[in-house]
Amino acid sequence: MTIQFSTVARNAALDSIESVVGATPVLEIRTEAVPANCAAADSGALLVSLSLPADWMAAAAGGSKSLAGSWTAAASAAGVAGHFRVKQGATCHVQGTITATGGGGDLTLDNTSIAVLQNVTITEFTLTAGGA
Repeated sequence: MTIQFSTVARNAALDSIESVVGATPVLEIRTEAVPANCAAADSGALLVSLSLPADWMAAAAGGSKSLAGSWTAAASAAGVAGHFRVKQGATCHVQGTITATGGGGDLTLDNTSIAVLQNVTITEFTLTAGGA
């Protein structure tokens, strides 16, 4: 049998992620595949580095937690977005895949083919707790 958690427990676990990562982390959008885990070295070229708002995620509800505020920044390099990392300092706390809107990635962009100085907008980012 799979372990299950109440919605309240799942929401609390998700809200703790934002607390552990801290206020105003940096979201990096990079080329290539996601590294094996958050402890692995950065891979791919850095396309966009975006300082997230102090309260960067909305309060968890229904076992999921979504981005808060506006996540937009100008790209510093050109390439195709492949993965993202959310960091506090040099420490990666969250990472995942990137696709265009509707593509099913962990984070979605309005356009994954990025040009220098292009405004990059994150259109969807949701964390969902397991154990439902």
